[in-house]
Amino acid sequence: MKQITRRFVLAAASMAVLSGCANGLGGNGAATIDARVDAALDYLHSAYPGTRALADKAAGMLVMPLVTRVGFGLGGAYGRGALRIGGVSVDYYATAKASFGLQAGAQQYAHVLFFMTEEALADFRRSPGWAVGADIRYVLKNEGETIAVDTTTTLAPVIAVVFGQAGLIAGATIEGTKYTRIIP
Repeated sequence: MKQITRRFVLAAASMAVLSGCANGLGGNGAATIDARVDAALDYLHSAYPGTRALADKAAGMLVMPLVTRVGFGLGGAYGRGALRIGGVSVDYYATAKASFGLQAGAQQYAHVLFFMTEEALADFRRSPGWAVGADIRYVLKNEGETIAVDTTTTLAPVIAVVFGQAGLIAGATIEGTKYTRIIP
């Protein structure tokens, strides 16, 4: 019985910390999300110029400008963002993630999913809640502080770029993350 209570307290504490972070909970809707998406894309393209060509080739991009992750044994992450097609926000999404294991700390980061095929974009838009699958490829920073994009990644149906990490927790992945369409 004590263990169930302890888990409940840890989960409640994680959610309380998440709700206190500036991650868009209770924000001003679409205008706030769009402003954050614009700022995140400006940063991404200026810090990693190679991503501009990736964006130009993509059928669409899901931009999550601020995801807050908290964990202490049990953990979770939450953020809101926009699906952009042709540079225009067409839908808004929330992302949520739960985790369990050896973890302690908090972190904020941004990520963009580049849908490189019309089919991958259509599959994402059709689903009521989309979880990251095995068909995703990560683009990682190399030692030159640039995003490495090659033919292997540009042929993938979905490419994930995680950037702007800040905080004290190990790792920033989007595996096991669920995306759900929202009305801001």
